[in-house]
Amino acid sequence: MTDDSKWARIEREFDAPITAVWDMWTKPENFQNWYGPNGASIPTCEMDLTIGGARKICMAMQTPKGEMRMWLTGVYKEITAPNRLVYTEAMCDADGTLIPPSAMGMPEGTPDVTEIIVDLTETNGKTRMVMIHRGVPTGTAGEGGWKQAIEKMAGLLAG
Repeated sequence: MTDDSKWARIEREFDAPITAVWDMWTKPENFQNWYGPNGASIPTCEMDLTIGGARKICMAMQTPKGEMRMWLTGVYKEITAPNRLVYTEAMCDADGTLIPPSAMGMPEGTPDVTEIIVDLTETNGKTRMVMIHRGVPTGTAGEGGWKQAIEKMAGLLAG
């Protein structure tokens, strides 16, 4: 899973200081406001921002069949504030028990565990972000969801 050219990669410059962008990724109350595609809400966001610390997120969306909830869990692998954040992500149930991606309707071959890498650099009060989600192929709905989420983050940082 190391050929980053085939995984979702989003580069974005924000007109905001690096600490503000870092806080969007690391403070639950901020993360809840932007994460997920348009129309998603994040009713649960637990983050133990330590190396090996756990995270558990619930993303809720309305569908024609009613509300759908997707639970995600993972651990922090690298935390270098305010420049680099690396964590894993896997699907789980509400109790945090891992479930296969197919249980949530994900395509065959979706890895059980993926990895998100966020690199931030600041120049003249603007922050450049490079986010790679290893395990989510470029051109997929997962990448599309990330693009929508990052747009929501940009709006909050600009506002």
